Amino acid sequence: MIEPTKIQVRFSDLDLMGHVNNSVYLSYFEMARVHYFAKILGLKWDWNRYGIILVRNEIDYIYPIILHQNPLIYINLESIGNKSFTLSYEIKVDNKIVTKGKSVMVAFDSVQSKSILIPEQMREALINNK
Repeated sequence: MIEPTKIQVRFSDLDLMGHVNNSVYLSYFEMARVHYFAKILGLKWDWNRYGIILVRNEIDYIYPIILHQNPLIYINLESIGNKSFTLSYEIKVDNKIVTKGKSVMVAFDSVQSKSILIPEQMREALINNK
């Protein structure tokens, strides 16, 4: 399992009520995905030829996150198909789950602009780091 992604809550993340705005959580999920894929695929992966695109997000807001908290995002492969896979997220503050989410990703060839089968190396990396 990949170590969680540490998030620094910025003042600009907050809304008028003093907690992280709902729209910011998608950026947090993106940061976790970037960290996750760098760890499981390395930095030299050809994202143009063997990329992924985001097709769906879900978020369950359980407790608010406020300034000076230190959220950690845990990411896990929930399911995998031929061309798509689902990642799940848990954001924890002080070991308490404050947010849950999911993203559906589709393997995509940007050069040919079409969905593709999940490359075998990516599939193995996803499954081996579940």
